[in-house]
Amino acid sequence: MVVQFIDDHRARFGVEPICRVLTEHGVPIAPSGYYAFKTRPACARTLADAELIAHIERVFHDPMLGRGISGARKIWHLLRREGHDVARCTVERLMRQHGLRGVRRGRRYVTTRPDPAAMRAPDHVQRQFRAARPNELWVVDFTYVPTWSGMAFTAFVTDVYSRRIVGWRTMARMPTDLPLDALEMALWVRDRAGHDVTGVIQHSDAGTQYTALRYSERLTDVGAIASIGTVGDSYDNALAETVVGLYKTECVRIDGPFRTVDELELATLSWVHWFNENRLHSAIDYRTPIEMENEYYRENTSHREPALG
Repeated sequence: MVVQFIDDHRARFGVEPICRVLTEHGVPIAPSGYYAFKTRPACARTLADAELIAHIERVFHDPMLGRGISGARKIWHLLRREGHDVARCTVERLMRQHGLRGVRRGRRYVTTRPDPAAMRAPDHVQRQFRAARPNELWVVDFTYVPTWSGMAFTAFVTDVYSRRIVGWRTMARMPTDLPLDALEMALWVRDRAGHDVTGVIQHSDAGTQYTALRYSERLTDVGAIASIGTVGDSYDNALAETVVGLYKTECVRIDGPFRTVDELELATLSWVHWFNENRLHSAIDYRTPIEMENEYYRENTSHREPALG
């Protein structure tokens, strides 16, 4: 750090005056020490750091890996997947030195508008967001995204077991068709894989879109069980809101602002693919959702789940 400081200012003040001022202020360094450092061959650690930071920066900025938003823990896991045997603290140190930082989720947005007159399903989840297999528990939610041409809305259906987004939809409005279309995609993805979703619990908040008759009837048609949390309590649908928060942080904030709903839809498509195929999730032991499901079907059935396009 001291050598870098001298390098930055030597053209203006000269090496000897800078060393003299630094020494007077409690940072002792002689001009001879500075020149010796500059001519000394790089040590093994410096060479190793230079090689490693090149890999870190490549993984961090790769749109299919770190996406420019992953923190040190996930970069470390991604490097280990490539065969780099490195300590996590080393990755943390080098990322900190080179200004590489993961993004943090921002504030939550409220989209729930309950209908007091609507019939509500009971809460079958009770904040226990755990599942022993795919298609045991789905959580659903939607959010809004401002674009230059007006407000847009995106709905998600997430499988709790694998954290896979099995259905989604982006629209310029938020009628019942928005979450219903996301549900239809989820049903199509599972049907295409030959999986029976009978008995899946679908947990939502008490928004009017999820308590609408058409939505409830569709769940009944496929043998799904509706579950709704309490009004005004985000913890009762915390996992779905986590997915929304990641979407806002990892897609909307990074790829936006968007001029049109179509631009947002394309960005959402790309993010969902990365989320399912490449993003490491700490909740499932730093695996991807697709890996989690493939491993389950490999061990329990002869089916393998195709990737969500």
